[in-house]
Amino acid sequence: MIVRTWHGCVPLQHRQGFADHLHVTGVKHAKEIAGNRGAFVRQEVQGEYAHFFLATYWTSLEAIKCFAGEAYQVAVTYPDDEAFALISDPYVFHHQVDEIVEL
Repeated sequence: MIVRTWHGCVPLQHRQGFADHLHVTGVKHAKEIAGNRGAFVRQEVQGEYAHFFLATYWTSLEAIKCFAGEAYQVAVTYPDDEAFALISDPYVFHHQVDEIVEL
């Protein structure tokens, strides 16, 4: 299995709005792709920003490319992201894992 991780942050006043937006864009979009095995979002507040960490789980690189395209190392962004003053890491990380254990 492959875990794809992304990080972005928004000013605190956009925290809840972006959380909702991320759910209906990145999370929902990923879950609609064949080969997706789930998504997890973690939030952390640091100073004046809410940080979002999105991990999506995939069966193969081909499934990831169906989600992200051929430039799969680049973060997938959505047109309305800028309404939340999102600062997005431009690249994502991919990790090969044997299993995922829920804590």
